[in-house]
Amino acid sequence: MDLASKAGKHLQLKETFERQTRMYTFEMQIIKAKENYAGNYRCEVTYKDKFDSCSFDLEVHESTGMTPNIDIRSAFKRSGEGQEDAGELDFSGLLKRREVKPQEEEPEVDVWELLKNANPNEYEKIAFQYGITDLRGMLKRLKRMRRVEKKSAAFAKILDPAYQVDKGGRVRFVVELADPKLEVKWYKNGQEIRPSTKYIFEHKGCERIMFINNCSLTDDSEYYVTAGDEKCSTELFVREPPIMVTKQLEDTKAYCGERVELECEVSEDDANVKWFKNGEEIFPGPKSRYRIKVEGKKHILIIEGATKADTAEYSVMTTGGQSSAKLSVDLKPLKILTPLTDQTVNLGKEICLKCEVSENITGKWTKNGLPVQESDRLKVVHKGRIHKLVIANALIEDEGDYVFTPDAYNITLPAKVHVIDPPKIILDGLDADNTVTVIAGSKLRLEIPVTGEPPPKAIWSRADKAIMEGSGRIRAESYPDSSTLVIDVAEKDDSGVYHINLKNEAGEAHASIKIKVVDIPDPPVAPNVTEVGDDWCIMSWEPPVYDGGSPILGYFIERKKKQSSRWMRLNFDLCKETTFEPKKMIEGVAYEVRIFAVNAIGISKPSMPSRPFVPLAVTSPPTLLAVDSVTDTSVTMKWRPPDQIGAAGLDGYVLEYCFEGSDNWIVANTDLIDKTKFTITDLPTDAKIFVRVKAVNKAGASEPKYYSQPILVKQIIEPPKIRIPRHLKQTYIRRVGEAVNLVIPFQGKPRPELTWKKDGAEIDKNQINIRNSETDTIIFIRKAERSHSGKYDLQVKVEKYTETASIDIQIVDRPGPPQLVKIEDVWGENVALSWTPPKDDGNAAITGYTIQKADKKSMEWFTVIEHYHRTSATITELVIGNEYYFRVFAENMCGLSEDATMTKESAVIAKDGKIYKNPVYEDFDFTEAPMFTQPLVNTYAIAGYNATLNCSVRGNPKPKITWMKNKVAIVDDPRYRMFSNQGVCTLEIRKPSPYDGGTYCCKAVNDLGTVEIECKLEVKVIYQGVNTPGQPVFLAGQQQV
Repeated sequence: MDLASKAGKHLQLKETFERQTRMYTFEMQIIKAKENYAGNYRCEVTYKDKFDSCSFDLEVHESTGMTPNIDIRSAFKRSGEGQEDAGELDFSGLLKRREVKPQEEEPEVDVWELLKNANPNEYEKIAFQYGITDLRGMLKRLKRMRRVEKKSAAFAKILDPAYQVDKGGRVRFVVELADPKLEVKWYKNGQEIRPSTKYIFEHKGCERIMFINNCSLTDDSEYYVTAGDEKCSTELFVREPPIMVTKQLEDTKAYCGERVELECEVSEDDANVKWFKNGEEIFPGPKSRYRIKVEGKKHILIIEGATKADTAEYSVMTTGGQSSAKLSVDLKPLKILTPLTDQTVNLGKEICLKCEVSENITGKWTKNGLPVQESDRLKVVHKGRIHKLVIANALIEDEGDYVFTPDAYNITLPAKVHVIDPPKIILDGLDADNTVTVIAGSKLRLEIPVTGEPPPKAIWSRADKAIMEGSGRIRAESYPDSSTLVIDVAEKDDSGVYHINLKNEAGEAHASIKIKVVDIPDPPVAPNVTEVGDDWCIMSWEPPVYDGGSPILGYFIERKKKQSSRWMRLNFDLCKETTFEPKKMIEGVAYEVRIFAVNAIGISKPSMPSRPFVPLAVTSPPTLLAVDSVTDTSVTMKWRPPDQIGAAGLDGYVLEYCFEGSDNWIVANTDLIDKTKFTITDLPTDAKIFVRVKAVNKAGASEPKYYSQPILVKQIIEPPKIRIPRHLKQTYIRRVGEAVNLVIPFQGKPRPELTWKKDGAEIDKNQINIRNSETDTIIFIRKAERSHSGKYDLQVKVEKYTETASIDIQIVDRPGPPQLVKIEDVWGENVALSWTPPKDDGNAAITGYTIQKADKKSMEWFTVIEHYHRTSATITELVIGNEYYFRVFAENMCGLSEDATMTKESAVIAKDGKIYKNPVYEDFDFTEAPMFTQPLVNTYAIAGYNATLNCSVRGNPKPKITWMKNKVAIVDDPRYRMFSNQGVCTLEIRKPSPYDGGTYCCKAVNDLGTVEIECKLEVKVIYQGVNTPGQPVFLAGQQQV
C-alpha cells in the first residue's frame, strides 16, 4: 500500500534538504501508533533514471518510556564507489527499528469512506478537518466512484476506486492481469503516460505497477490503465499537509466595552483556520462584532466593545489540530460624572436633559414612571459615556419627572421639567395685513383665538378708546381660548384699526386688526371706441371714481345696435383690463357699447353708452409682389390686388421702401397708386432696398406685403434669348391677300435693340409693319403678296450679347395654266394627251392636274380626271363618231388655276374600223439609287419622355436602313425601336436621359449607292417644372419632340 495516500492526521511524511552537506532527509512520522500499523515498510528513492529502495519491519508494543532519538541521516552511505553508478543511494544500512511512544488507540479514518457515508451538509467540515482543497472536484469523482464496476476478463485485480497522497509524496498504482502477455498502457485524463523520472513502471509476474514521484496539485486527476480492449480507472487526490497549532489560546478576562484579542499561532503562513464560540463557528463580516486578523502564522480573534454576552469558550481549529480558551467579561464600577438638572423652558423651545457616566453603557429613560418613546420630536442620544434626551418644540404635556437608569446598574438619575407659555394672539385666519372686510349693513363677529397659561385677559380698543363688554352696537366678548369683537349693522364709519392686548403672569401680547366696510362700486364713465375693423372694434374706459372700498375685479361689456333697445352681454368672464375688443359685428351697421364695474361685493350700475360707431374693415394685403424691372436709379414693382376687399372698397396703394440695415420706411408715392405697378425713382446705384406695399381704404391701410429679399439697384444685364413659337420653326405659309401677324417673344435686359432683315436686305417698312415692345416684336402685313415671301432674319442685341433667329415666310397663289396641251394619238375610243407644267406654279408645288373634255357640237365641258399627278394621260370611253376638244387645269395647295389650256386640234373618233397597232414601248428602268426625300432635323427632347426621329427615303431596289449614334451602329438595343413604313423611317428612343444626346445618323444602302443624313439630339432635364440647363433655344430647322 502506498502510504502517501494515507497521509493525514495520524501519518505525516516530510522531506528536508541541507545545502551544506547536500543531504536529503525523508521522515515518516506516525502520530498515534496502533497495533495494526506493525508490518514491513519500504522506502523507495528515484533520481533521474536511477532507482533504489530499502525496507524495514515495524513492531508496535505497549509504551515503556520515551522513544529514543534515531539519526537516520547517519545511516546513509554511498554504493558502488568508483563505479559508473557511483552516487546512488544505498538504504541497506539506513533503516533501523525505531521504538515509538505508545499512543491511545484511535481508529484509522478513511476520508473516502467518511465522505461516502456522510450527510452532504457535513462535506465542508470534513474537507476542512482532513485537508481537502478541491471538495467540488472530489465530490464529482466520488459520484463516478459509486458506479458499479463490471467484472473484467482482462484484469484479475483492478485499481482501487481512489488514492490519496500528500503534496510532494509518492503514490503507487497496482493492477493484476489475468494474462501476463497482455500489453498494458497507462493514461492520465486520456493522455498516455510515458516512462520518466516522475512516472516509473514495474512488472512483477502478473502485476503491473506505476509509481508517481513528487506529487503536486497538477497530478490530482483521473487515471486509467488499458489491457487489450478493457480498462479500469481510479482517482488520485493530492492534498496539502495538515496545519498544526504551535501556540495555544490562553484564558482571558476583560471588562464590558473593552477590546479583546485571542491569539494563536499555526505551523504555516496564511493557513486556513476556523474560530468557534461554544462550539458554533464564528463568521466575521461587515455587520459582525468579530474580526479576524492574520499576520503570517499568527491568527488573532478581535472582539470590539466586549459585553457579558461574549463570556464563552472560544476555540480555533486547523486541519491538523485545535486549541481552546475561556473568555470572562465583567462590568466595571460605574461613576456619575454629570447628573441630570431640573429645567424650566418656554413652550416651543428645545428641552435637553444631559448626563455623563464613567462607562460607555446603554440605559433607559422614563417620564413619570413610564418609558419614553422616541418620535420625530423626541430623540434619545447616546454618544460614548454621554446620554441625552432632546425634545424639540416643547409642549405643555412635556412637563413632568424624567429619570435615566443605566443598564445592568442599580442607579437612577432624576430631573424635573417645567414648561411655561406666555400669551399669544393667533391671527392665522386673517389676511397678511390683518385686514377684515365686512359688507355695509351686515353684522361682523370677529373671533380671535388666544393662548397662554394661565388664561390671559383681553382688552379691545380703537383710537385709544377701550371697547367695553356689554350690549352696545360695538362690544367685546371674552372666552377661555378666544376673544371676540362684535359690530351690529356695519357702517362705513366703522372702518379703521382695532387693537387687542393680552396679559398674564408669563408676559403680554399685542396685535392690530384693520376692519374695512365695503360696498358696490360707482358706474364707470362712458367708454371710447378707438379703432374699428370689419367686424370688430377696440374700446377703452376709465375705472370708476369710487371702487366701493374693494378692488375692482373686472368689467362686463354690453353692446346693441343703435336703432335697437336690446343690450347683449359680450363677456361672461370678467374683463381684467380697461380695454376690450368686441367681435362678430355686421360691417356697415352702427353700434353702441356700455360698461359694468364689478368688485367682490357686486356689480355696479351701467355706464352711459358710447358714441355710435360703424365697423369698417381694411383689405387683406396685396398679393404676388414682384420685381418688374431694375435700372441703375430705379426699381419697378408690380403686384396683384388683395384677395379680400370688403364693404369699404379699395382707394389705392401705398408703396414703401427702406435701405438695407435701416428700419426707416420711406413712402415712394405722394398720392395713392390706383394701378398695380409703380416705379421707385432717384435711388442710389448699387444700393439694396426692401420693398412693401399696402392697400388703403376708408378703414385704413392693410397689413403690408413684403418682397422676400433685398433688391440691388443696378441694371441687370440679361443676355438676349429669342423664343420662336413652334409653328414658326417650319415655313410659314399664307395665301395672297391674307394678313400676316407674327409675334416673336424675346428676353433681355436692358431693353434690347432689334434688327429685321429680309433675304439679307433691310425691310421696306412701307410694305411691312414692324412693332417692337420690351418683350416681343411683331411683323404685320395687312395684305400679303408673293413678293413678301422670303427668309426674315431677326437680331436681338443687348450690349455685347447678340441672339439671331430666322423665319421662312411663303406667300402662295393659285398656279397658271399648263403651257401646251397636245393630242399625241387617237385610236379606237381612246385619245392620248400630253402637256407641259405651267410656267407659274403660284409659289407652291403643283399637286395635280384636272382634265376636261368637250364635244365639238355642244362645247360643254365635263371633267374626266381630277388630281392627276403626271403630265400625260389617256382618255378612254369616248363616243365613236364624235369630235372632242380637251383642256387641262393646273392645281396647287391654293386650288385650280383660273384658266385652262385647250388643245388646238380636235380628236375625231372615226366610225369605220381601223386596224389598231399597239405602240411599241421600251421597258422603263425603275431602278434608282437611295435618296432622302425628307431629311432629319435637329431636335431636343425632355428626359423621361419618349422621343422620335423621322425621315423619308426612296430607292429601287428597296434600300437597307441602318441607324447610328455617334458613328456607332445601333443593334439590338432595347432602348431603341426602328420602324420603316412606305419609305418613312422612324427611330424611337424610349425615355431618354442626358446621356442619350448626341449625333444620330440614318444610312440607306442598295446596289446603286449609299446615302447618309445626320441630326443632333439634345436631352433636357426638368426639375420642378424648370428646364435645366436653361430654357431651350431653337435654331433654324429645329423642332421640339
